[in-house]
Amino acid sequence: MDIKKVAVIGAGVMGAGIAAHIANAGIPVYLLDIVPKDAANRNSIAESAIAKLLKAEPAAFMHKNYARLVTPGNIEDHLDWVGDVDWVIEAVLENPAIKQELYRKLDNICRPDTLISSNTSTLPLKLLTRDMPDSFKQRFMITHFFNPPRYMRLLELVSGAATRPELVTAVSRFADTHLGKDSVTCKDTPGFIGNRIGIYWLQCGLLEAIKLGLTVEQADAVMSAPFGIPKTGIFGLLDLVGLDLIPHILGGMKLALPKEDAFHQVNTFPPLVQTMIAEGYTGRKGKGGFYRLNETSGKRVKESINLQTGGYQPSEKFALPVMPKTQDELRVFLSGDDALCRFAWQVLSNTLVYTASLIPEIADDIVAVDTAMCLGYNWKFGPFELLDKIGVAWFVDRLIAENRDVPPLLASRHSLYKVDSGKRSFVDLSGNYQTVRRTDGVLLLSDIKLSAPAVLENPSASLWDLGDGVACLEFHSKMNTLDMDSLALVRQSVEKVKTDFSALVIHNDADNFSAGANLTLLVQAIHNQDWPAVEQLIKQGQQTYQALKYAPFPVVGAPSGLALGGGCEILLHCDAIQAHAELYVGLVEVGVGLVPGWGGCKEYLRRWLEFARRPGGPMPGIAQAFETIGMAKVSKSAAEAKEMLFLSTTDGITMNKDRLLADAKAKALRLVPGYMPPKSSSYQLPGTSARAAMDIAINNLKMAGKITDYDVEISQQLADVLSGGQCDITEPLTEDDLLNLELNAFLHLVQQPGTLARLEHLLKTGKPLRN
Repeated sequence: MDIKKVAVIGAGVMGAGIAAHIANAGIPVYLLDIVPKDAANRNSIAESAIAKLLKAEPAAFMHKNYARLVTPGNIEDHLDWVGDVDWVIEAVLENPAIKQELYRKLDNICRPDTLISSNTSTLPLKLLTRDMPDSFKQRFMITHFFNPPRYMRLLELVSGAATRPELVTAVSRFADTHLGKDSVTCKDTPGFIGNRIGIYWLQCGLLEAIKLGLTVEQADAVMSAPFGIPKTGIFGLLDLVGLDLIPHILGGMKLALPKEDAFHQVNTFPPLVQTMIAEGYTGRKGKGGFYRLNETSGKRVKESINLQTGGYQPSEKFALPVMPKTQDELRVFLSGDDALCRFAWQVLSNTLVYTASLIPEIADDIVAVDTAMCLGYNWKFGPFELLDKIGVAWFVDRLIAENRDVPPLLASRHSLYKVDSGKRSFVDLSGNYQTVRRTDGVLLLSDIKLSAPAVLENPSASLWDLGDGVACLEFHSKMNTLDMDSLALVRQSVEKVKTDFSALVIHNDADNFSAGANLTLLVQAIHNQDWPAVEQLIKQGQQTYQALKYAPFPVVGAPSGLALGGGCEILLHCDAIQAHAELYVGLVEVGVGLVPGWGGCKEYLRRWLEFARRPGGPMPGIAQAFETIGMAKVSKSAAEAKEMLFLSTTDGITMNKDRLLADAKAKALRLVPGYMPPKSSSYQLPGTSARAAMDIAINNLKMAGKITDYDVEISQQLADVLSGGQCDITEPLTEDDLLNLELNAFLHLVQQPGTLARLEHLLKTGKPLRN
């Protein structure tokens, strides 16, 4: 069964978001909802939902044009549309009677082979299918997306005994390859996996923080970084989810779970939170929540609520005095007697004990649970991975010392995961270890690292053997920033691949491909006025990237997440790119008072000058490059990156990040037969006449108040590079000429106080300075 057209019924936040993401996959989708009472426009709910999606931040659509694939309608006039779709997703009110009334209509209208699923997160499948005909039960399952559907990779699947296996296979395959989801098979139990554990954890954190008198900042700091949990922690995540949703979930859990279930111990809603909801403080979608932005003296000030008094006060950042990283440090931290340590132990131990007690009730194995929590809640480690990180034996001994029950799964005290013969395995319910299986077409660098040592490595980068003659260059510094070690490893890799491999892929498993050059090193050189060191850094980068571009083998970039500044520049020097759909790429150097110096101006300008649909003459291409680099524009997706020419028309996009490396390797192998390095480029640029035109544009922007005084300085240097400096249009410039212009502009700007101010402000606050 192929899924080529979809219908989503219910245009609320989740339904509309699901429809948008299906459109992101290039699939036509109908979005239907009820007809509002006395409405002049019978499709108003669905149409307004699409309008909101187009304005949403973060963006729901990967490109605004994808909205055209969503057709709005209503269930009174247009329900017959579902007769030609392959999958109908129901996302209406969490009311079984309303859902079943809809299901009966769908069962009569849909083709016999059409899958019907519910996006419910609270109602069990057995309740939804009660008293429904067999024809419906055979085509029905639960497909629970997480919010926001575009960005959260988890899809929980629940099927019934009667559900046709081929439909489950079809939706799992479609979700994987088209929607970028990792599907986890769940048992038909309350909250499935993610919310059963996640809501329990949130409730533990909420109640324990109030009990111990912590601030929300303290609780979020303690519960995030030490355990690989996003910095939203407990209270930031509650604000994001919406406080008004929690009572409904808790109410459902109270009714659905047996009275001996440990969830009931945390199933209480504090009076403080009840008051917050009543007063409209429901989180980010309301007036605020545990955190809020308050207008004070014309400034928006971040405030947080006092968990004891209910009053708001300016939010004060909190950082742990010592960040526990190693196993010993974590154990010391969890054993401490102050309020922060006791909070961490109580919340974490209760959550891990509860989770371990739920196997096999909610899932057949621990891998499904860890996958659900990593992808559904963005945890770096799943609960069972966290247990291994702390040490199962130590954890069990601590439980025994506190006279607490030890879940049977942990009784052996053995590690829950281990590496055997270069492969990762997990413990099953019988105590034996089973190999963690990967879906066909999935290749992870983390698995490669288990099977053999690096071919080359230094503190900032490594080279790995992917097999079949393909090597993989990985950056692994903080945020994968690039320094002299990174550049050295690139050059060494070029020489190694020349002799021992046939192609190179540049990729890493981290959240971000590369945040660009290591600015801390640059600031140190500026303070020391070590201009020769700065010049050496720029020349090394230029020479390294040129060596990569003209290597006698194909080079394929495989980025995901952020690819900024120098990270973008290295991609521009690759023969081809296979990008993850969530690629945020751009030349952002002007934000720190600089211009791209490692060939970014040269390569990006070349793309626009060679763009087939560019109007005649060089100026339109120069103007496009000037605007994109000068405004530090960053793509909001790989689809936008293609429109901005950071990706070419022949570059590929992979929806599922787990498939990215395999797709990039395959692309590299396709380029190997008969590969020849690219011919060097020449640039016919107008020189001073182009510079004069850009100076006029810069002056107009300054007079309009759209750029600052120092923006003018940076823009003038950028204009000098892109125009070709003092060149004559009849005498083409070489790549080396453009690189020299980049170097001169960079060295000029790096010696200006305005650039140092921008660099230091970004490193201190993480935010750009407009000086």
